[in-house]
Amino acid sequence: MSQPQDLELGIIGNGGVSALVDRRGRIVWGCLPTFDGDPVFCSLLTPTIGEAGLFDVLLDGLADQTQHYLDNSAVLRTRLSSADGSAVEITDFAPRYKQHGRLFHPMTLVRTLRPVAGAPRIRVRLRPLAGYGARRPERTLGSNHVRFLLDGLVLRATSDMPLPMLADELPFLLDRPVHIVLGPDETLAESPARFAHEAQEATLGYWHEWVRYLSIPAEWQEAVIRAAITLKLCQYEGTGAIVAAMTTSIPEAAHTVRNWDYRYCWLRDAAFVVRALNRLGATRSMEEYLRYLFNLAAGQGDLAPVYGIHFERELHEREAEHLAGYRGMGPVRIGNDAWRQTQHDVHGSVVLAATQLFFDRRLVAAGDAAAFRRLEPAGEAAWRLYDQPDAGLWEFRGRASVHTYSSVTCWAGCDRLARIAGHLGLADRAGHWRARADAMRMKILERAVHPQRGHFVDVFDGSGLDASLLLLAELGFVGATDPRYVATVEAIGAALARGHHLFRYIAADDFGMPETGFTICSFWYVDALAAIGRREEARALFEKLLSQRNALGLLSEDIAPATGELWGNFPQTYSLVGLVNAAMRLSRSWEELS
Repeated sequence: MSQPQDLELGIIGNGGVSALVDRRGRIVWGCLPTFDGDPVFCSLLTPTIGEAGLFDVLLDGLADQTQHYLDNSAVLRTRLSSADGSAVEITDFAPRYKQHGRLFHPMTLVRTLRPVAGAPRIRVRLRPLAGYGARRPERTLGSNHVRFLLDGLVLRATSDMPLPMLADELPFLLDRPVHIVLGPDETLAESPARFAHEAQEATLGYWHEWVRYLSIPAEWQEAVIRAAITLKLCQYEGTGAIVAAMTTSIPEAAHTVRNWDYRYCWLRDAAFVVRALNRLGATRSMEEYLRYLFNLAAGQGDLAPVYGIHFERELHEREAEHLAGYRGMGPVRIGNDAWRQTQHDVHGSVVLAATQLFFDRRLVAAGDAAAFRRLEPAGEAAWRLYDQPDAGLWEFRGRASVHTYSSVTCWAGCDRLARIAGHLGLADRAGHWRARADAMRMKILERAVHPQRGHFVDVFDGSGLDASLLLLAELGFVGATDPRYVATVEAIGAALARGHHLFRYIAADDFGMPETGFTICSFWYVDALAAIGRREEARALFEKLLSQRNALGLLSEDIAPATGELWGNFPQTYSLVGLVNAAMRLSRSWEELS
């Protein structure tokens, strides 16, 4: 009998594929051949066809399960224990390591099952689906493998366990380690055991080396490392795109239609990820993302807010008829109509993502005049559109306004272009962009500050608040001690906080009243409290937020204030960015702790 699903999930991946594994070692979500592909493992979203779309290990008499990542890696280990004392250990990973002068990250998942106590009796169920849960694929058997004929893809599971146990799901006593290599329809050149062992060691080596060079804070090291690894897993190696999350249609709250597909690259979200990883010293992600951006912008006019990981501009939204949804809470959406929207902050976000390229002396290929010229069209769009209505970063579908955050981010793009031009010695261009940024700032201050209350407002000439205003000091638009910013932080805390969770806004939108706290907003509030001098309050709030991560240290998009339950797509890059930034701001120095 299938158990109700929750977001106690771990992620494995390698920059090409990923999968989500629940606390019982079940692979419940995984898209192939890439992040945005058909979810061949989709039991997370309740296939109507029955108990399928999963890859699990059933232990007779299951009584307990524990789970952890191997230190500083994306290798996940699950231990299932039986009432009779027997136990099995499942190790899951996707290979990622350097080989022959390039990065090896195949469309492959590796599972190792090892008896660790007694004589565990298990059953292995490998049940992929095709067509977004529509059908069970045809399959063929080889001497040591099972092939699944998916849509445009043949998936092969090669194993050293007896084939009937895998193909027919027969129960057996696990008396030795067995290995399953799930990947392309290619003959494995070596034994599954040797491949699994060597790939695991090499993958652990890759992640240990990557983590070793992170500039982490002295406090909350494990939380930051886990967040950083997860952010890295959300970058698609093929193009450099960074997806907002790995899933689609996990609702923002129970029984709501706020179900969206997040398996695409929002330029704003990706810029946040890049800047967070830059703070940790992981600048290669920025270089890879800029490759995506520069390829994306070639030959295009104004940028859309979101694109596919292979540069697709049109992400037509439709519903998956054969998936009932997370806990049966459909609809399940494929695609995202946000691509049709105008969100003007995207132009400033592009420049913000690239700015460090021009100033960081560690980079081999630092930004030059040619790279600067590639950014100037984004600045032109920011100048032209900063005072025009848009859907805003919260992607309102039914109305448009001149959103303060969008305007300030456009200003930030022009401000950074002025700084970059000055750094490159391009005096004329520096003056050009400085004049524009100054004019924009003056107009924003005239239109986006409440005349009586003295705080910033969500839209020009408005009176409301939204959490994005907390970012105005971070963007450099005002100083953290500016009375208008301090008043904004205090007003937002009074209006939008529910316990230790912050809402994006408290007002009905296209889908009614928001019901859950938006996790990155809570981290923004932590940052803002620290910035205005309420540091101990900020630390206490940060610790509370950390306590609401799942058991593996991961976060989704939203949290229900009353229960602490995670909601929204998973794992959410926005939320993990907030964690990293807040930890970097709040941590005491290494000297203080020594």
